[in-house]
Amino acid sequence: QEEAGIPFDHLLKIRRGQDQHRHDALGSVLKINHHADPLPDTPPAGYRELIVARPGLTAPKSLTDPDGNRVTLVPPGHEGVTQIGVRLAVRDLAAHRKFYTQGLGLTEESPGAFRAGETLLILEERPDAPADAGMQGKGWRYITFQVFKVDEEHARILEAGGRQAMPPTTLGTTARISMVRDPDGNWIEISQRASIVGTLETH
Repeated sequence: QEEAGIPFDHLLKIRRGQDQHRHDALGSVLKINHHADPLPDTPPAGYRELIVARPGLTAPKSLTDPDGNRVTLVPPGHEGVTQIGVRLAVRDLAAHRKFYTQGLGLTEESPGAFRAGETLLILEERPDAPADAGMQGKGWRYITFQVFKVDEEHARILEAGGRQAMPPTTLGTTARISMVRDPDGNWIEISQRASIVGTLETH
């Protein structure tokens, strides 16, 4: 919170033995899931680094949290990051380009850099990028996109080469969510949150 400048917002009880600490990352939400039981020692996902724009910085500053997660603070505009950036290692950039532009409707601002609102996804093609990482484990495990209609977006993602990990599901009166996986099997949550979009209607 103090060093990275990402203030704590609130605590969400996910299930017994799992709490989610939600932080305000310049309008995005950084979710830190704390588990009472030890996490399995599983290979990392393709999500490599969180990049946070910090006014007043003149050069990037690299940080690492106690679990080894990489966070880099950068001057606003560095590598195109004006608020938040996520660096992702992928095996096939062309396949991910189709997935992110056709499936998620993102704009490719520069080669391998895809804009989602004020967030920039920076994809780097690497032959050693992980594939089919598990959801449980240390490190960055998934990202979330907020949408107006989960069912419509979920179907479009599957048509563009995404894989279903969890079909659209309503969570009480809070949200309707689904989980998909990109061409490398990285997990992505698609969320229709009532407090943001106003409704959980499917059509």
